Amino acid sequence: MRTFILTCALALGSLGTFAQGYQFTDVAKVPATPVKNQASTGTCWCFATTSFMESELLRMGKGTYDLSEMFIVRQKYMNQLQDNYVRKGRGNIGQGSLSHTFMNAFKQVGIVPEEVYTGIHYDSERHNHSELAKYLRAIATTAVDMKKRSPEYDKLINNLFDTYLGKLPEKFTYQGKEYTPKTFAASLGLNMDDYIELTSFTHHPYYQKFEVEVPDNWEHAQMYNLPLDEMTQVADYALENGYTVCWDGDVSEKGFSFKNGVAINPEVKKVDDYSTTDRARFEKMDEKERLEEVYKFEKPFPEVNVTPEVRQEGYEAFVTTDDHLMHLTGIAKDQNGTKYYITKNSWGTERNTFGGYLNMSESFVRAKTIYIMVHKDAIPKAIKAKLGI
Repeated sequence: MRTFILTCALALGSLGTFAQGYQFTDVAKVPATPVKNQASTGTCWCFATTSFMESELLRMGKGTYDLSEMFIVRQKYMNQLQDNYVRKGRGNIGQGSLSHTFMNAFKQVGIVPEEVYTGIHYDSERHNHSELAKYLRAIATTAVDMKKRSPEYDKLINNLFDTYLGKLPEKFTYQGKEYTPKTFAASLGLNMDDYIELTSFTHHPYYQKFEVEVPDNWEHAQMYNLPLDEMTQVADYALENGYTVCWDGDVSEKGFSFKNGVAINPEVKKVDDYSTTDRARFEKMDEKERLEEVYKFEKPFPEVNVTPEVRQEGYEAFVTTDDHLMHLTGIAKDQNGTKYYITKNSWGTERNTFGGYLNMSESFVRAKTIYIMVHKDAIPKAIKAKLGI
């Protein structure tokens, strides 16, 4: 295990002076590929799931792969256009999605290495789908208004993607072998049916599937519903046994600070166990000021005890929302023994000094998770039996 203090310089870079009271020790770490940057796109779902699959390949002894996110994203856009048209324009044609979208596209068209399809075919060093998304919406809306998808519509769509993302490769050579996207996918040995999405909400029965009610679930996928403690148990069991976890949740809370490498769920009304000076200063602050100050205490700040009821309240008050997907690659603990999840983000390595990683506390994860995805063998046998897997 490796201990570090947030004021120290690590292999990932100097962690700065923020959150000076937090000291972390790694408990479990699973190999992962380098951090990438989704840049000006809403494609976190694909970056997180691709990273997860790359870790799966490492776990399976297949070696290190850099897979093309944009090859999958292009097929996702195609699927959304189809869905939106048959729904008479009432589908979701935004950039967001969920992990099963990767799996569905992978089954349809396969995948290719990043070097074969970077998805940047315009004057930019980084991904940017702002203009692409506007043109896509305009073409989609026109077809619905006309109640017709003409041959020209198909040409426009393919030309749009060819222009921005690049033409799709029919065949390519990778490490001395020739592949098609489907034969390359087959060579990886990944079975998309092995991956299970799990959630935890009280408004549906436990141990059954239901369609999570978030806009990015435009494919209407059903996920297994577990009690909160058991969903947490799955994440822990996976990470402690060499598997990683794909995570979807809310990152809009003030306790989430990617810049500073920590996400907590602070109980801002609690000031016990702090020095008289800190307590006096803290008691004079309003809630916003307290949220901005909680990391500056000399020790980890108290956090909310998240029960299923607390979690559900946040979801039904629209406070806990479907914001962002990331990749959980390990577990750490602070000096008080509080659990954190080592989290690989897809916002590049320049936006914080932790190499693009952060630690999310157990309280934060319990409250703000929408769902997780794991390999079926990363689910404890007792829980698998309850789910009938």
